Amino acid sequence: MSSILGLNDTSDLRCRCLYPDPSCWPSDADFASLASQVSQPLIYPVPPESACYPASDPSGNCAEVIASTSDGNWRSNQSGSMQSPNFETFIFQNGSIRACFLNTSLGVPCQQGSVPPVGVDARMAEDIQAAVVFAKKWNLRVVVKNTGHDYLGRSAGRGAFLIWTHNMKDISYNASFIPEGGPSDATYSALTLAAGVQWHEAYDAAEANNRIVVGGISPGGSVGSAGGWIQGGGHSILSPQLELGVDNAIQFTIVTSFGSHLTVNAYSHPSLFWALRGGGGGTYGVLTSVTYNTHPEEPIVFIVVEAAATPTIAQSIASEFIGFSPSLSDLGWGGYAYFSSQGFLFYGIAPNTSWADANATIKPFFDFVANATSGTAIEATHPFPSFYSLYTSIFSSNTSGTDGIGLNAQIVSRLLPRELVQNEPERVAETLLSMNNTVLYHVVAGGAVSKINPDSAGLNPAWRKAAAHVVLAETWPEGTSVSDIRLLEDTLKGYLGVLEGLVGPGGGAYFNEASLYESNFQETFFGNHYSRLEAIKDQYDPTGLFVVVEGVGSERWDDTLDCLKA
Repeated sequence: MSSILGLNDTSDLRCRCLYPDPSCWPSDADFASLASQVSQPLIYPVPPESACYPASDPSGNCAEVIASTSDGNWRSNQSGSMQSPNFETFIFQNGSIRACFLNTSLGVPCQQGSVPPVGVDARMAEDIQAAVVFAKKWNLRVVVKNTGHDYLGRSAGRGAFLIWTHNMKDISYNASFIPEGGPSDATYSALTLAAGVQWHEAYDAAEANNRIVVGGISPGGSVGSAGGWIQGGGHSILSPQLELGVDNAIQFTIVTSFGSHLTVNAYSHPSLFWALRGGGGGTYGVLTSVTYNTHPEEPIVFIVVEAAATPTIAQSIASEFIGFSPSLSDLGWGGYAYFSSQGFLFYGIAPNTSWADANATIKPFFDFVANATSGTAIEATHPFPSFYSLYTSIFSSNTSGTDGIGLNAQIVSRLLPRELVQNEPERVAETLLSMNNTVLYHVVAGGAVSKINPDSAGLNPAWRKAAAHVVLAETWPEGTSVSDIRLLEDTLKGYLGVLEGLVGPGGGAYFNEASLYESNFQETFFGNHYSRLEAIKDQYDPTGLFVVVEGVGSERWDDTLDCLKA
């Protein structure tokens, strides 16, 4: 039976103990002992769709699940939910699938899939310390999750033990913050965010102190501010003016694999501080907080361009924008453009500038689009007194179906070097549109990002030479056969090959928004920083308690990350 279930052989300690292996899984008494050491009852996550089963007599509030499935904040509040539900499922090598579909009419029984069956609802560092010590003692596979925003499924794990940080919500502001161990003149106007704080909460706190914090943009602000986002690099629409998240992080607190709770900054554990800023989440320990430098509020202008077009005109608009975008980044502008053979959409920001100056800057592109589309394009600018007022007006709504929340999805991506987009915008546009899919072109690099020493943090040095980050996605409905999913995966691999051909070797990709099919993730995500990151990983996590897909040290493990390779 154990061979059918794929359970671990506990005589081989190269493998983690997975539920429900009776030969190694902790007993009820063992879990009761853990429960006595933490502040909250243990949690037993299930796929949220399980509320709709059995279909004849639902066990929970199925109507709420149906209504909220595309709501990123609702999904964040469910310990067993991922933002992309395909990562709640598990596909075995023989093609069988374990899933819990929202569509009960498919007639597929609801199963646990890749949702961890038990875990700790952490509210303080001591909860995480107890969980880490327990997982290490019993050789469990550890999964760390805040919101479940992860395009590579790193917040899930079949048969694993979950450390859920989502309810750690403490926020504090200090106008004269000094990093622990730092000199008295190393002061910052700083915002400290506990591991479960989401960006909508962080933006509210910054605004209450008339400050800006560099953070992510997502529907409802549901992405976490102090977990995977920052450890992967943390791009922002504000980055061309105010740098990446990692460039604004001045202190971390973290629980390591030894169960120690460390304060980490440029003066205390400086090598780990370097690694946490771009060396990848879920790898060095469990963050309990991040302290960010903040910036004064300032006026800002919102820009939008939308045009329907024929394929030829759409390509010409994309080419014009690609060539134009580095000059926008140089001015601190950021934004998101969508290219397809049917048209073009861009919405962006021009910080710390007047409405008149913003209009003058964008006018050549507005004119080009207007001429190309015979005046049918929508082109507008709108001034706001602050980033927060713009954010709450434009970006904070919990718009269902945007960002792929609640959809089965996988993506591929690449950082586009500035030299490439400046010198060959026509080839870039033609290549991107040749894949017959919508391309999301993030203007989140260049400008201030490019002025930072590429070796100042563990982040891939390719970021400092990049002009943009591009993403393509494939989605599929529930109930799609495994064979058809494999065909979509082949399509994604094809996209990846096209992007690699466009960018060439060393182009790099963003760790947080990337492909599951990188042939050399070490180079793609980390560049020449990999060997140093690996050494730091081995110092703070010598047994590999923390391992994630395509993370530092993951090449030592099998495809499921359950067993060390022989």
